[in-house]
Amino acid sequence: MAYPGGGQQLEMGHGPYPSMGPGGTVSPQVQQWFRAVDKDQSGFITAIELKAALVNGQGQNFSDTACNLMIGMFDKDRSGHINLEEFDKLYTYINQWLAVFKTYDTDQSGHIDQPELSQALGQMGFRFSPEFISFLTKRNDPREGKISVDNFIVLCVQLQRFTEAFRARDTQQNGTVTLGFEEFLNIALSCSV
Repeated sequence: MAYPGGGQQLEMGHGPYPSMGPGGTVSPQVQQWFRAVDKDQSGFITAIELKAALVNGQGQNFSDTACNLMIGMFDKDRSGHINLEEFDKLYTYINQWLAVFKTYDTDQSGHIDQPELSQALGQMGFRFSPEFISFLTKRNDPREGKISVDNFIVLCVQLQRFTEAFRARDTQQNGTVTLGFEEFLNIALSCSV
């Protein structure tokens, strides 16, 4: 059965998705970055501090959605902030996503347009119609259909989460699921961020 994603494993660390990686010693470079991002010197980084430190290819700070998503992925104790060790994993994760983004930003414009997104998702194993690819690009940028690196990360993580939720419910492995409205809302709200 070919799921969205072409049957590939879309879990973090497998296939095209960056890995959150195991823990270990934190390099001096990451420690330096941590201190620079931790503006209030609290020993923790919040989504607000992360947003102030990250700039996408268009010279804008990463979106609130992207920063909240990334902090949430690495905030293991659900404190609303990350410590140095969690930041080390996030730092690696962001750099891996930047490498993925640069691979598909073939014209090096600092954003991914509709043909580049189609190629990226196709190579990740998704077989979406041109209309759906257009919807995804217009959803991110209604005027020009350009996707910045932060929005690309959010989009890919959301596609991964929805794919995993779909697979878990496709018990017959026939590519269809039946959901009640409340279950649909639960999936949609929990996968969105």
